[in-house]
Amino acid sequence: MPTARKAPAYRRLLLKLSGEALLGDKTFGIDRSFTDYLAHEIKQIHDLGVQVSAVVGGGNIFRGVSETAQGMDRVSADYMGMLATVINGVALQDALERMGVITRVMSAIEMREVAEPFIRRRAIRHLEKGRVVIFAGGTGNPYFSTDTAAALRAMEIKAEIILKGTKVDGIYDADPMKDPRARKFDRLTYFDVLQKGLKVMDTTAISLCMDNRLPIIVYDLKAKGGLKQIVTGGKVGTMVKE
Repeated sequence: MPTARKAPAYRRLLLKLSGEALLGDKTFGIDRSFTDYLAHEIKQIHDLGVQVSAVVGGGNIFRGVSETAQGMDRVSADYMGMLATVINGVALQDALERMGVITRVMSAIEMREVAEPFIRRRAIRHLEKGRVVIFAGGTGNPYFSTDTAAALRAMEIKAEIILKGTKVDGIYDADPMKDPRARKFDRLTYFDVLQKGLKVMDTTAISLCMDNRLPIIVYDLKAKGGLKQIVTGGKVGTMVKE
């Protein structure tokens, strides 16, 4: 007899990807092979029946608080960063749809020829119909990061968890790439993250998650099958919750 498929641990989630994640092995722009890898990872959990949404940063193209933005008007620089997230969202959509996953890009900045405007109820309906929804354009406001956008969108669509893909396999008390003695945490509270000044997400995003008891898992984006392992109940990365 065939073995019964294990029910996913989460019914609806939001995946937070930095723009730098799309760099892959490049120094600028989008690495198509890595974008295809990400699409494959997302497809694996989508095939389990999980409702998947994503927020992608724009750091591989432009960040409003980067060195290249120094001297620019902060509002103008932030809008440029928001436009970069739309480019990344369309790139991820292309990779997913080439794998047969129906996807919608919803932008906080209106550009109807490229993406749908973000409407909360429509986003939820897309998820219920089995479409992957990519939220682009940040919050649509300057001075807010894509971390904050991820926390906000996750709460608006009633996601059960935020999965943040990074370059390391969890949260450490120091940078493990620079300090070999860095200690990894398996579990933290929101207050621990704020008190210790751990760079998981910015303080606004962490505070939003804390106020609404929305858990976060930080995991290694490059660990093949990591997303599926988390969704099927495996202990991967670092959990941040109350």
